[in-house]
Amino acid sequence: MVIQKQIVLKSRPQGFHLITNEILDQLDTLPENGILHLFLEHTSAALTINENADITVRNDMERFYNKLVPPSYKEYEHIMEGLDDMPAHIKTSIIGQTLTIPIVNKQLHLGTWQGIYLCEFRKNAGPRKIFATIIY
Repeated sequence: MVIQKQIVLKSRPQGFHLITNEILDQLDTLPENGILHLFLEHTSAALTINENADITVRNDMERFYNKLVPPSYKEYEHIMEGLDDMPAHIKTSIIGQTLTIPIVNKQLHLGTWQGIYLCEFRKNAGPRKIFATIIY
């Protein structure tokens, strides 16, 4: 069986944000076993799984990606939507917009210290949409 649902995340500032509980709150009860596939419907944000206990990991991730893909790079041509837009597209392509997570015993089968991040790369982004597919 397949269940599909759109999840709407609240607006967040630029940065790496733990969203595991926000996703779970918007999903119905998970099946006994299966797969959860998440697809972020945007080109200037990303999804990843990483450390869920220490906020300094999220801060370090943001600093690293801002250094790797600086907004001040003078050769960007795509600047009509703001100076943070093209760097956001590049960061999104590096990290990605999809995740696939096993479901075991009606819970996401994440490691002890793992959580789902929304990587928000725009300074003034609005709500973000995720299309969730559960296969069981």
